[in-house]
Amino acid sequence: MVDVRAMTEDDVEAVSGVRVRGWQAAYAGLVPQPYLDGMTVEDDARRRRAWMSDPRRRGTDLVADNGAGAVGWVSVGPYRGAIPGARVGEVYALYVRPDLIGQGVGRALLDAAHISAKAQGFDSVALWVLGGNERARRFYERAGYVADGAEQSDTYDEVVLTELRYTRCV
Repeated sequence: MVDVRAMTEDDVEAVSGVRVRGWQAAYAGLVPQPYLDGMTVEDDARRRRAWMSDPRRRGTDLVADNGAGAVGWVSVGPYRGAIPGARVGEVYALYVRPDLIGQGVGRALLDAAHISAKAQGFDSVALWVLGGNERARRFYERAGYVADGAEQSDTYDEVVLTELRYTRCV
């Protein structure tokens, strides 16, 4: 099992490894392969360190630690858009080391993110999922999230991909 705790500077390299390998595994066949192949742990770690030291940073980063270091990561904070009617948080990202998917690490992180969102004063939580990422969509649906009809697009190497917004109460 894993312990979910606050992310520290010492976790940056491991979290970056989880995120890069998570992208490469989850988005193969969805995101252009050259984009995935161009991702590096070093670049991601550089961005993660800058994020952690940004005084304007709001939200919480948590890691799942299996005793040998971080094997999963979730980031949760204020929603970056506007959803009328409630104080809404957002799960910005959740990644688990690919060889540990299906072993409860993601669920432990998501449960901790919900607790954090509630502690931050949010009534509900939103997140964005790549439309073609069926595994992630099933995971979030099992956790009580519902697609609310909102969509946004991102471009990766000139390929436009659609993300779907999911929400749930905390």
